[in-house]
Amino acid sequence: MMTDWSQERILVFAPHPDDETLGCGGLMRKAKSAGAEVFVQFLTVGDTADQSPRGFSTAQERYTEIKRVSDHFRWDDWHMALPGDKYHLRLDTLPRVELNQLIERESPLSISNLRPTVVIAPHRTSYNQDHQVTAEAVHTALRPSNARLRHHPRLVLAYEEAADQWRTEPVDPPHLIVELDEKDLEAKLHGMELYGSQSHEHPHTRSKPTLRSLAVLRGMQAGVAFGEGYHVLRWQA
Repeated sequence: MMTDWSQERILVFAPHPDDETLGCGGLMRKAKSAGAEVFVQFLTVGDTADQSPRGFSTAQERYTEIKRVSDHFRWDDWHMALPGDKYHLRLDTLPRVELNQLIERESPLSISNLRPTVVIAPHRTSYNQDHQVTAEAVHTALRPSNARLRHHPRLVLAYEEAADQWRTEPVDPPHLIVELDEKDLEAKLHGMELYGSQSHEHPHTRSKPTLRSLAVLRGMQAGVAFGEGYHVLRWQA
């Protein structure tokens, strides 16, 4: 599959700030450098207990990080659908129909409002409940319909994260490897550094060596230096 990224309008769904960088930071840089439009729809963010020296990060800190990362990747826009602690790490408590409506048409970056050519979302096999709910809701929002009545993105992908390898059921390896060059990979790694509250030293699933190692592995599987792996959910040629 050959893709001219310069012609694409890409909408990335991220359950939390940093998922988009972990999953498709290289692709975002590659596509944006080619001339694509890139938009990021975050689902939720709140105060979070973590393994930092302080033991927590605040929502305000995360918003500051998002702005830095947005400038770094030169996103065309981003939006937070459900700010605050009510649904942060609790997206499974939100009625699915409400989340579907946000994704389909109610958010400023909804599928019907933005009309993207490419949609990228988490893979449903993640252990994280917010990732699972987001994946299923995006899948529902992109259900087959009459394309004259409902927008159908040409390409729908599910991204992977190193942490998602912790699962109870087997999953097929990625169907699609997007080749990255050194600048694409370095942009992804620096994007994670800008998420200072979420970056960790090795060994950790969000450490720099882990992200580089996964890029080397996926690249090797395609015979190139670096890559990002995706599952193809729809490809309309």
